[in-house]
Amino acid sequence: MWEIFKAGGPVMWPILLCSITALAIVLERLWTLQANRVIPRDLTGKVWKLVETRTLTDRHIAALEQNSPLGRVLAAGLANRHRSRDVLKEAVEDTGRHVVHELERFLNTLGTVAVVSPLLGLLGTVTGIINAFNAITTQGVGDPRVLSGGIGEALITTAAGLIVAIPALVAYRYLRGKVDALVIDMEKEAMKLVQALDRSPPAGVAAATTGVPPSAVAATVVDLTGT
Repeated sequence: MWEIFKAGGPVMWPILLCSITALAIVLERLWTLQANRVIPRDLTGKVWKLVETRTLTDRHIAALEQNSPLGRVLAAGLANRHRSRDVLKEAVEDTGRHVVHELERFLNTLGTVAVVSPLLGLLGTVTGIINAFNAITTQGVGDPRVLSGGIGEALITTAAGLIVAIPALVAYRYLRGKVDALVIDMEKEAMKLVQALDRSPPAGVAAATTGVPPSAVAATVVDLTGT
């Protein structure tokens, strides 16, 4: 394997760097974009139960914000629950844009790797052909081994570039689709909360900070954070 790598010439090094970068991004995004990490099950229901029972406090909102990407969006809405619907909705949408940006982190880099890798392979092809013609110029065409080095470099770099680019492109499309699906689900959950807050009377959405035992607040914070 090492001999094949060396035969590919200096262009193989940036191709290797692209492959390592793509693998690291794919593994990190697959771990980060797990559905149960982004959109914990029944999180919206637990939050709405706190609102209905008038036990929602700032500590709950702070814990919710640290819970998950969906928790950040819901926390933004709850922090503005006493304001008008337009202000509440704008706060949710603004936080949602930041969350989406974080979910898409590194995906542009992965897409760049998918595009650049075959171009690097093409560059290696060109340099290999140039080396082959230089060998012909200096030593003639009598010995086929004179051409083998340049042709081998051209073929190896082309293959290496495609080997990196094809999986990177497939992973990029898959992760992009996964992010889009998660964003749609988060929008649905956020709108559920916005509509519920809009329908409920002011007294039902007010956060009661008095008359709630500290132990009950602590237990709910633990329940929201999952720790």
